[in-house]
Amino acid sequence: MKPGRNEPCPCGSGKKYKRCCMDSISKQHASMLDDIKQVAAMNPNLSLEELNIVAEQKMRAANERPHPDFCGLSPTQMSNWLYASFKEVEGVTIHTPDDLRTSPVMRYLALILDEAMQSDGSFKATSKGNLPTKIVKQANELLPEFAVSQFERHISISEYAGSNEDKFNALHYSRILAEIAGIIYRRSGRYHVKKSAQKQYLNHGIQAFFTPMLEAATTQYNWGYLDGWEQDIDLRTFWLFMLWRIQSHGNTEQLIEEVITAFPDLLLRCPEDGYMSPSQLLGTMIESRFIKRFLEFWGLVTVAPFRHVNELRMSDKLEIQPLMKLVFQFDV
Repeated sequence: MKPGRNEPCPCGSGKKYKRCCMDSISKQHASMLDDIKQVAAMNPNLSLEELNIVAEQKMRAANERPHPDFCGLSPTQMSNWLYASFKEVEGVTIHTPDDLRTSPVMRYLALILDEAMQSDGSFKATSKGNLPTKIVKQANELLPEFAVSQFERHISISEYAGSNEDKFNALHYSRILAEIAGIIYRRSGRYHVKKSAQKQYLNHGIQAFFTPMLEAATTQYNWGYLDGWEQDIDLRTFWLFMLWRIQSHGNTEQLIEEVITAFPDLLLRCPEDGYMSPSQLLGTMIESRFIKRFLEFWGLVTVAPFRHVNELRMSDKLEIQPLMKLVFQFDV
């Protein structure tokens, strides 16, 4: 759904839509109006209906024309990726894989569901409202089965291990997503699996929840939840564009440059603070929120720890995992 005139612009600039991207679109429309006026001047016998047809054709042609700032996407396609609901996105097919063993998020969800199913659909939460120690231990034991395990040398600070849920970010993320997706809920000190979800799990396995979990992650979950940045930059709006680009080339630095080129107003939300420039801050957020705590949590990529070359910090080495291309097939 497109934003209203007075709503915040989805580009993240902090401005109202009418004073940001809508203004840019208005300039394009003004240029197109000049073209139509020229057509009318050169063809004075055209009727109003015929002029309307000319205008519609020019509008359609302009919106369907590949734009270099969008890496060749047309404004129409980009608009769909930014504003369409999860089920209405075009130019990409999202498949549910038959095998989800390499996805940490889905494996953790299976642990939660299995524990509940063994006890009539629910289990006791800790006094803090977290998952019980039993599930945390089981989740710890899964780490060697994930591609990310090759880089997890310091388990005490790992995203994929911890003594309790508070110290186990990937597990905590999965539990939050399951609640947002309406699969589980907490009541009276216990976690319950919804009756409908129990039936789905029995009939279709963990695959039944892949799409609801992914939709929750990309449309409802707050990507800044696990970090401490004050800047409120909602990268979820651009998740499909970023995923398309990273699948195309697997280069973090190139991805950051492409995002800045396509959505330059994002830098306005990243004030220089003496430590990082706006582009550096935005790049760090993309690496943390999109790559490490979305793509990697889902098992779509692995990221080698950063390294220094000649005293310069080099970007993390990213490797696309087979699961990504099984799930997302782009046709643009």
